[in-house]
Amino acid sequence: MIQQVVILILGLLMVVLGANVLIEGSSSIARKLSVSEFVIGFTIVGFGTSLPELVVSVTGALQGNSDIAIGNVVGSNIFNVLFILALSALFSPIAITRTNRKRDIPIVIITTFLLIFMGMSKTIFGLGAMDGLSRIEGVIFLLLFVFYVIYSFVSDKPGESEEDVEEAKKLYPIWTAVIMVLAGLACLIFGGRFFVNSAVAIARMLNVSDKFIAVTILAVGTSLPELATNIVAITKHRSQMALGNILGSNVFNILFILGVSAVITPMSFAGMNLVDMGVLAFSSLIILFGVYTGKRNTIDRTDGAIMLFTYIAYMVWLFIKL
Repeated sequence: MIQQVVILILGLLMVVLGANVLIEGSSSIARKLSVSEFVIGFTIVGFGTSLPELVVSVTGALQGNSDIAIGNVVGSNIFNVLFILALSALFSPIAITRTNRKRDIPIVIITTFLLIFMGMSKTIFGLGAMDGLSRIEGVIFLLLFVFYVIYSFVSDKPGESEEDVEEAKKLYPIWTAVIMVLAGLACLIFGGRFFVNSAVAIARMLNVSDKFIAVTILAVGTSLPELATNIVAITKHRSQMALGNILGSNVFNILFILGVSAVITPMSFAGMNLVDMGVLAFSSLIILFGVYTGKRNTIDRTDGAIMLFTYIAYMVWLFIKL
C-alpha cells in the first residue's frame, strides 16, 4: 500500500511539472505562428492532455471491456467541465469570445448530444436492438473528428482570443518550444499513468465495479493532465487556453477516442444509464449558460459553483448506487 501511495505522489508531481512546461511551450508556438491560444488549447493541448484517456479506452476496447472504455470517456468529460472548468472559473472568471459562442461551444454540445443519441438510442428513443456504438458509427465519429480539426484551424481568428497581457513575455525559438511541448506531454502522460495504475490497484482491493472505477478513479486520474494544465493556464492569465483545453479534450474524447474504440470493437452502453447521460448533457449545456446569465459572455464564479455542486451531487449518487 505504501508503495502505491509513493507512486501516486510521484505521478502527481510529474503531471504538475509537465503542465507548466506544456503551457509555456504551446503559448510560445501560438504567438510565433500567429495562431490563437484558444485553437492551440482546443487542438494540440486538448488532444495531448487526452492521451491518457486514449490509452485507457483503447486498452479497454482491445480487451472487450466497454464499461472501461465508455465509462472513462463519459466520466472524464463530466469531470473536465463540472470539476476542472468549475475550479478554473472559481479561481478566475473565464471570458467567452464571440468565436467561442458561435463555433466552439456549439461543437461541444452537438458532439455530446450525438454521442447520447447514438449510444442510448434504444433506451431514450426506442430505436435499435441495443444501446451502443457500432463500427460504422465509430467511422462516422472519426470522419467528423478530421473535419473538426481542419475547420478549427481554417476558421481561426487569432486577434479575437489573444490575451494581450502576456504579449510582452519572452518567446522561445520554435524548436525549443516544440521540445517543451513534447517533454510536457510526456510528463503528463507518464505521470497520469502512474497515478491511474496506483489508484486502480487500490480500488481493486475494495472490490468495486469496472464502471465505478472508470467513471470515478480512471476518469479523474486520466483527467489530471487537463486539471494541472488548466490550473497553470489560469495562474498565467491564459483563460482562453484553459477553456480551449477543456472543450478540445471533450470533443477529442468523444469523436476520436470512442471512434477508435468502436472501430476496434462495437461499444455496448449497457453499463450507462439515464442519470450518467443526463449529467453528461448538463455538463455541455452549462457552458452555454455563461453566455446569457450573470456576467454575460463569462463563465463566472456562480457558474463554477453550480458546476461543482452538480459534480459533487453526481459523485454522491454514484457512491449510493454502489
